[in-house]
Amino acid sequence: MKNGRSLLTRSFVLIYLVFSWSGGMLFGQAIQSQANNNSDVQKWVSEHFVKGEIPPFSFVYGGKSSNTFIKNWQFSSEKLTSTEPNSEEIVYTYSDKKSGLAVKCLVTMFSDFPAVEWVLHFVNTSGKNTPLIEKAAAIDYSFVSDADGSFILHHAKGSNAERSDFQPIDEKMQPGKSIYMTPAGGRSSDNTAFPFFNIEMPGQQGIMVAIGWTGKWYANVLQSGEKSVSLKSGMEKMQLVLYPKEEIRTPKICLLFWKGNDRMIGHNQFRQFILAHHSRKINGHFAQYPLSGSFDYGDPAPCEEYNCLTEEFAVALVKRYKQFRILPEVFWLDAGWYTGSGWDKKNGSWWQNVGNWTVDKERFPNGLKPVADAVHEAGAKFMVWFEPERVRPGTDFDREHPEWLIKLPGNDNYLFNLGNPKARLWLTDYISDFIKKEGIDYYRQDFNFDPMPYWQANDKPNRTGISEIRHIEGLYAYWDSLLVRFPQLLIDNCASGGRRIDLETTSRSAPLWRTDYQYGEPNGYQCHTFGLEFYLPIHGTAIYKTDSYTFRSSLSAAAVMNWEVTGRNSEPIPAIQKRIEDYKKLRPYFYADYYPLTEGRNDTRDNVWLAYQLNRPDQRMESSWHFEDKTV
Repeated sequence: MKNGRSLLTRSFVLIYLVFSWSGGMLFGQAIQSQANNNSDVQKWVSEHFVKGEIPPFSFVYGGKSSNTFIKNWQFSSEKLTSTEPNSEEIVYTYSDKKSGLAVKCLVTMFSDFPAVEWVLHFVNTSGKNTPLIEKAAAIDYSFVSDADGSFILHHAKGSNAERSDFQPIDEKMQPGKSIYMTPAGGRSSDNTAFPFFNIEMPGQQGIMVAIGWTGKWYANVLQSGEKSVSLKSGMEKMQLVLYPKEEIRTPKICLLFWKGNDRMIGHNQFRQFILAHHSRKINGHFAQYPLSGSFDYGDPAPCEEYNCLTEEFAVALVKRYKQFRILPEVFWLDAGWYTGSGWDKKNGSWWQNVGNWTVDKERFPNGLKPVADAVHEAGAKFMVWFEPERVRPGTDFDREHPEWLIKLPGNDNYLFNLGNPKARLWLTDYISDFIKKEGIDYYRQDFNFDPMPYWQANDKPNRTGISEIRHIEGLYAYWDSLLVRFPQLLIDNCASGGRRIDLETTSRSAPLWRTDYQYGEPNGYQCHTFGLEFYLPIHGTAIYKTDSYTFRSSLSAAAVMNWEVTGRNSEPIPAIQKRIEDYKKLRPYFYADYYPLTEGRNDTRDNVWLAYQLNRPDQRMESSWHFEDKTV
C-alpha cells in the first residue's frame, strides 16, 4: 500500500492478474492433506473421548481438578442424528453419581474436512446445589510434534475502529512462555483479540482454532516443551454453583488439523470449512450476502444517520436507482428511523432513542411498509437496523419493561436482558411481528457498548459468570428463532463495526459493516480485508467512490454502495454501473482460496506494499485481460 495512485494500482494489477490463476499445485496439496487427515481426526476423537482417559477439557469441581477424578466418573456415549451434511455427532457424558453433576460433551466430526468441534454442557441432575464449578476450560490439551523446529502462533487483533483492525500477528513461541488472548469489554472480537488463530507446528503441520463464544473468552497458548504446545480456552470469568436441574453451556471449540509446506493450506481449508459448515444456508444452499445500497447521502447539519429520511424521499431514491440501472440487491435502512430521532432532535440523537422500536410517524406516516413495497417492486430486498440490547432512559422499552433491564449506577445505557427467558421470548415476538408487518427481508443487529460490567453487576454470590452465560445463550436462541420463523432471512451482525465476530455468530450471520473505522478511507479498508481474509470469507465494507483506487480497496465478499446519486457531488452514473458490473464478476473470488503476497507486519503504514491473491482452482487462466490502468 502506498500513498500514490500509481503504486497502489500496480499492486492491484498484480491482484487482478492472478484472480483466475488455477494454482493447481497448492490446491492439490490442500486436497491431499485433507483426505489424509480426516481419518486421523476420527482416531484422535476415539482415543480421547473414551472411558478411563482424561478428555481434552478440564474444570475445577469442589476445589479439585477434573483431571484427578473424571476417569472414575460414569462414562457413556450416544450417537445422535446430525442435521448437518457430512458430519457425525456424538455426545459423551461424564457423570458424578454422588453430586448429580453430569458433563455432556457434544462432539461433531466432519467427513469433508479434517475438523472436530465440541461444546460442554454442565447439568445438575440432583435436587440440591452442586459444589462450586470454576476454571472450566472447554479445551485443555497439549499437542506434540515429532519434528524439531519452531512453533509459531498466527493470530490477529480485534476491531477498535482503527486502521489496524484485524491486523495479522505472527509470534514465534519459546519454551515456557505463553501467549494470552482475550477480547476487551465482553464482545468477542473487540480490540485486543480475535477468536480465530493458527498454531503452526514443526513438521509442516498445524491446527486452525476457532472459538464460538460471543462474550469474554480467553485462550492461553503455551509452548510447554521443545516439541509440544498446549492450548487452554474457555470463559475468562466463571465460578458458580448450579441450582437443582439447572444446565449451562461453555464456549464452542473448533480444531481443524492441516498438513503441508505452507500454513496457508490450513487457512484456506478453514475458509472453505466456514463456508460449508458455519455459513447461512437457505433451502439447503449457501446464502450469498448482498451488494447493499444506502439511503444516506450526507444531509446537512443537524442531520445524522437517517433521521432526516422521509417515506417520500426513500421511495424516490429507490425509483432513482432503478431509473439509472444501478439497483443494489438490498436497500439498507440504518439507525434513526424510529420514534424520537427526527432531524430537529427534540428528543435527542439517534442513539439516545434506542428502545423506541416504533416507526417515527412524522416522517413515515404509513410505517416502513411503503418503502419496503417500493424496494420489492424494484426487484430488491429491504434491510432495517435495530439495536435491541441497548435501551435508553425514558424510551418505550424502559417505561414498559424496566424489570427486563440491567442497569448500572451513573450509566444511562441499559442492557436488555436476553438471559431472561420471558424477556427474550417477548422480544422475539415483538421483532418478528415488526418484520412481518413492515415487509422487512433482512435484519441488521447492532450492539454499541460493553456488556461485561452489566453481567458482573447482575451476578449473585457463587454465581460468577451466570449472567454472561444466560445472555449469550439467549442471543443464540433469539437469532435461531428469527431464522426459523423467517426461512429467507439474513442477519447482519454489527457491534460498533466488527466487535462480535466468532464461530457462533458466523454460523448465523455475517458482518456487512466490519469496522467503524474512518468512513471511506481506502488504505484502512485494504488492511481490514488483508487481515480478515486469513480466516473468514464473508464480510463487507462500504464503497464511497468509483475511482479504481477506492473501488478496489473496498472489495470483499459483501459491499455497501455509499456513493451519491442525487447532488452535485454525485458519482457519474456510467461509472457506478461499471463498478456494479465489476463487483458482481469479482465477488465469487472472495469465496475462494486466499494468499497474501506481502507480509502482514506493519501493513498499516502508507509506505509499504500490500497485495493478495484470490485463487479459484476451478477456473483456468483467462486468455486475455483488460485494465483501466496499465501501470506495471
